[in-house]
Amino acid sequence: MIASIPSATLLGVRGRSVSVEVHVDGGLPAFNVVGLPDAACRESRDRVRAAVLSSGLTWTLHRVTVNLAPTGVRKGGAALDLPIAIGVLVASEQLPASAVEGCGFIGELGLDGSLRPVPGVVSLVDALSTRAVVVPAPSAGEAALLGRHVVRVARTLRELVGSLKRLAPWPEPRPPATSPDAGSSPYPDLADVRGQPLGRWALEVAAAGGHHLLLVGPPGSGKTMLAQRLPGLLPPLSPEQALDVARIHSAAGRGTAGGLPTRAPFRAPHHGASSVSLVGGGSGTLRPGEISLAHQGVLLLDEMAEFPAAVLDALRQPLEEGVVRVARARASVTFPARFLLVGAMNPCPCGEGSVPGRCRCSPAARDRYARRLSGPLLDRFDLRVAVERPGVRSLLGGEPGEPTPAVARRVAQARAVAAQRGTACNGELPARRLDEVAPLSVGASRLLERRLRAGALSARGLDRVRRVARTLADLDGSFGKLEEEHVCSALELRSGLSGMAAS
Repeated sequence: MIASIPSATLLGVRGRSVSVEVHVDGGLPAFNVVGLPDAACRESRDRVRAAVLSSGLTWTLHRVTVNLAPTGVRKGGAALDLPIAIGVLVASEQLPASAVEGCGFIGELGLDGSLRPVPGVVSLVDALSTRAVVVPAPSAGEAALLGRHVVRVARTLRELVGSLKRLAPWPEPRPPATSPDAGSSPYPDLADVRGQPLGRWALEVAAAGGHHLLLVGPPGSGKTMLAQRLPGLLPPLSPEQALDVARIHSAAGRGTAGGLPTRAPFRAPHHGASSVSLVGGGSGTLRPGEISLAHQGVLLLDEMAEFPAAVLDALRQPLEEGVVRVARARASVTFPARFLLVGAMNPCPCGEGSVPGRCRCSPAARDRYARRLSGPLLDRFDLRVAVERPGVRSLLGGEPGEPTPAVARRVAQARAVAAQRGTACNGELPARRLDEVAPLSVGASRLLERRLRAGALSARGLDRVRRVARTLADLDGSFGKLEEEHVCSALELRSGLSGMAAS
């Protein structure tokens, strides 16, 4: 007898539908899995057999052939364990075919017959066109995020078979836990930052326009403290953005059972991170990296100069295109990577380069340290701000700055203006629209012309300065031509690191 069970496999952050075809016929007992399975799929032979026997069911003493269709697509992971087991039970006539009609199955099987969650449930369920889907109980919250399927759960294979035969009711899914970002903001308040007016201003501009920000200053100046407060200034995620974020985090094995996220994600990998862990990929399963986990949020590279140069240069293409294309011999995938990059670094190896008389580094050591960030990467930072240690009065008796909600309201207003132009933020404005959206006044045009003729500004830098000036004008409530004061401010925010690289 032949059985066909709908399921799905994960490729990157996208699911692909798979039809698990099981054929049981006479001959010597055997169990073969074909259709380009990876090692985890091939090992399902032993897991499925042990799970069936541990559940008190009968293992057929015939030849069993499992085909994973379409055969030209490589299948990976253990999510096909459950549909293979159900297919064997249907093909061996221990389950009626009508019991599984219109239902897809996703899940890993333990040797004791338990159903275990797998990564990427959101994408796997999205790939199914069936009316209902059966998943392990811990994955019910993720499976329900799409809202298109009837989600049924089971804790063990034996319990599932009883429900399919209508010998017992379907178990009720557990109520979803509270989303980790529900309620109050999970990010610290900007009011905690004492002093630092330039750093706070740069933070507001970065959030309002989606501009990449580089902070350079001595240890203890508050670079990390400022960067950690940037996600709290960003607007809540839209439903489409939230689903994209949930899909990526689910594929990375970071479940979102508490519901769709509402806050912008924040990632801060250690400076020892490898290129694969940052960009994504891998030799076996292609998983999203840190920059994809920061999609629609903030990626903080603290101690940026300590990252390997090859790792930093791998960011250049994602910063321009908003996606990561990972190509391997067996497959090629595209990961979303539309994130806001914040770098924080010291001005020199000893960290005191901006404090007169305290730097212990030679000029050659300072030059080598500055060159750890390549010119093309540095050119992609719209904002480059030198951060100094706050004064004693600011630390001991100064007034607290504006709280996060007050600044976030101005950011939301500036982003609403950008949305009326058809873009999420000014940092994503295409170059072809700058003459329309960010026209220059006569004074502003002359100022930029002088910088271009002096070689202090590149063509890419020119576009980025105009985008930042547009954000500054939006924050000021000026929606016409860019005036000279806005361009001057944009150039000031970009030239805080004189001598590190060309602008």
